[in-house]
Amino acid sequence: MCGIVGYVGTRQAAPIILDGLKQLEYRGYDSAGLAVLSNGQINIRRDVGKLHNLINLYNSDPVSGSIGIGHTRWATHGAPSQRNAHPHVSDGGKVVVVQNGIVENFVALKEELMAEGVTFKSETDTEVIVNLIERHLASDVSLEEAVRQTLKRLKGANVIVAMSLNEPNRIVAARMGNAGGVTVGIGEGEMFLASDMPAILEHTRQVVFLDAGWMTIITQNDYVVKTFDGKIVKPQVHHIAWDMVTAEKGEYRHFMQKEIHEQVRSITDTIGGRIDFETGEVTLHDLKLTPELAKGIEKIVIVACGTAAHAGMVGKYMIEALARIPVEVDIASEFRYRDPIINEHTVVIAISQSGETADTLAAMEEARTKGATLWSIVNAIGSQAMRVADGCITMQSGPEIGVASTKAFTAPLVDLYLLAMKLGDLRGTLDSKRLKELANDLAHLPDLVGRTLDREPEVEVVARQLRETSHCLYLGRGINMPIAYEGALKLKEISYIHAEGYPAGEMKHGPIALIDRAMPVLVLAPKDQWYEKMLSQVEQAKARGGIVVAVATDGDTVIKDKADHVLYIPESSWLLNPILAVLPLQMLAYHIAVLRGCDVDQPRNLAKSVTVE
Repeated sequence: MCGIVGYVGTRQAAPIILDGLKQLEYRGYDSAGLAVLSNGQINIRRDVGKLHNLINLYNSDPVSGSIGIGHTRWATHGAPSQRNAHPHVSDGGKVVVVQNGIVENFVALKEELMAEGVTFKSETDTEVIVNLIERHLASDVSLEEAVRQTLKRLKGANVIVAMSLNEPNRIVAARMGNAGGVTVGIGEGEMFLASDMPAILEHTRQVVFLDAGWMTIITQNDYVVKTFDGKIVKPQVHHIAWDMVTAEKGEYRHFMQKEIHEQVRSITDTIGGRIDFETGEVTLHDLKLTPELAKGIEKIVIVACGTAAHAGMVGKYMIEALARIPVEVDIASEFRYRDPIINEHTVVIAISQSGETADTLAAMEEARTKGATLWSIVNAIGSQAMRVADGCITMQSGPEIGVASTKAFTAPLVDLYLLAMKLGDLRGTLDSKRLKELANDLAHLPDLVGRTLDREPEVEVVARQLRETSHCLYLGRGINMPIAYEGALKLKEISYIHAEGYPAGEMKHGPIALIDRAMPVLVLAPKDQWYEKMLSQVEQAKARGGIVVAVATDGDTVIKDKADHVLYIPESSWLLNPILAVLPLQMLAYHIAVLRGCDVDQPRNLAKSVTVE
């Protein structure tokens, strides 16, 4: 969850670290800090709250040195406070560490160290790590070996980055389990470390990604990657083409608003080069999908969390409709605890924006042990979910800074649509005529998305009507039922309004008791096979005095007479309706949050990449 940056070179480390942390603050903003080695001292600056507090502290009391590490925290052990902020220094003052993850046996280890006379200064589990490293250093071993010996004592998933006064020219980083990414940036006469690529793209585009069970030792001019047992590995060096301009707000007030409007581009990029619009043939090079594999699939299981799980629910409709393969959608955090029935004829698809979500990676491990084929749909190139899968589809969304995901929701819907087409083609469930029709529908999608986003002023008007509400009910049927879930989630995430997504047909089995003039009902009612049923839901809500906001297809005058407010979307095929229908819900949540004065890009208690279970 937390963000980590490291630097060793010839330049001043602190400004580079602070600039990197700015790009990672979405991973956690309970506190922030940095440590710089210089003249035989570990100089620490840290503060509670958002990063600007640390920057102000540094500006008033700077530190000098050309090697350092920094951290922005999402709290797990210990409340957000200055003393719980990272980096943490060992009791003897020789080692400094930042961490991302959880030490599951931290209580036992802490008691052990306290019995040896170690004094703890914080409530965090990280102090266990830094003091274990110092204890091993006392045995006259290298920092690398001290970290390795410490890892043997830890239970749980962790990323650890350490420096020591004993070796003031190097940084050691290790990735234990699925606790988030570690990116090594290769510069000229300098090296970088980061949890995520945007933190270092200003300085280098040559990067290496650490797999779980790997560690790296970086110095000014070199790096080495090893397994935990000391074996040297030669990971692939990736060249990253992302432009840092994409991580700037530009004309928009918030990153979230910018990213909502970037969906025309991200969807276009996701489609680009993957489909022949003349024939409908889909190409997914990195999926490694053969006709034999396609025909042998008996079941697909999609595993994901949060917004990605809602994308998977939409994908279920797409794949079942076009490829006629049964699809299950599992919440990743529950998947492995139910002993899922899967085998070598099952494909498990993991969806994750970051590709580092701990629960999703654990679900992939479970699927691997049971012999399933593993595919992933990810946005972060080089992420763990991408590397461990048998095949992958990338979202092509570029960096997404806003914590509440938007473009990384619609892009995988396009990926799933393309996958459904490819599977249907290989399995013979789609003929050439139908493939061409599907391709034609997809070709028009970016324009339809753009037209929908152009209606933001209309959405803002409705937002002003709903800004003071305390509860909302979102209703959808069929392929748009997951969009009701996603719309409710967006409102909850950034406005802190209680909202519930519900299958529309189930409204009368409980939620209808809640409907009155203080409980707005958001209804997804585009012109599709569920339209007449949705009109009935609108009637039922209005009969109980509810305020109804409908998402409906252009030209629908019937719904206009029944609902209090209508947010129109262009006509499209029913399979692509969810991509359009979610857009006004994203914009509605955004504008309500802005009107309520909420921190849209960094909502409380949330982080972009959830790397703890």
